[in-house]
Amino acid sequence: MRLQGKTVLIPGASRPIGRAIARKFASQGATLVLPVYDWPESISEMEKEFTAAGYNILIFTADLRHKNAVAQLGQFIDDRTGSINFLINNIERGGMPVVHGSYDLPHNADQWDREFDTTVKAKWLLFHHLFPLLTKETGGAVVNISSIAGITGRSGPAAVFFNDGYSAANKAIQSLTETWARLAAPALRVNELVLGLIESRHGEGTRGWASLSGQDKEAIYDTILLGRTGLAEEVANTVYFLAVEATYITGASLRMDGGFTLGGSKVPPMPTGIL
Repeated sequence: MRLQGKTVLIPGASRPIGRAIARKFASQGATLVLPVYDWPESISEMEKEFTAAGYNILIFTADLRHKNAVAQLGQFIDDRTGSINFLINNIERGGMPVVHGSYDLPHNADQWDREFDTTVKAKWLLFHHLFPLLTKETGGAVVNISSIAGITGRSGPAAVFFNDGYSAANKAIQSLTETWARLAAPALRVNELVLGLIESRHGEGTRGWASLSGQDKEAIYDTILLGRTGLAEEVANTVYFLAVEATYITGASLRMDGGFTLGGSKVPPMPTGIL
């Protein structure tokens, strides 16, 4: 129970990746602060699971795109634990082109703003307004979770998953990570985990993946050097490493994509030469 007496804030814990991260920290004794907003069925399922497991959880309903809601969350945490040791900035929203289509469609009228407000603004609001709680004690950490969409944009085999706004928003996370690392040092470390295609997040188990043809899926697997998508539990283990164990790493961006961003460029046979 390495994290007994520690507090970790994890938005998005009702969904598969956030849920796996929350389980990892709870298994080490941490108190979980879990902001929730939408996905009511997932929230109910999460609460039942975590209560049955005996986890120490604090659930707070808040739309993290708004500063007043984040300020209220900060007061809620201050009243109950007095500090935050770890912020796992696992909040984003992206419309998959293969599912949602063009921004020009009527049902996507607010999609661009939603992608930026969740992927960038909400992360900034959490760090900015909760900074006093994060720095009450030393040795804590922030992990910003982003996507390789910020690297690839809407191109290549994964273009069906990454819309323009979502890609641009994720590109911004490295800048925030590096700025915050400078600002928070030495009391607080700040790092970024750049995710590739993960089951339940741009991989198997999503509507977007289910809509792909066999040929489309084969092209994706062929681009991933490791030949498969990632698992939520693998993400959770890596987040835990960055937050708890990587005590001499700050301001870094770790790419966890199974080699997807490298797999688009093959290594050709060595030329015979002309000498």
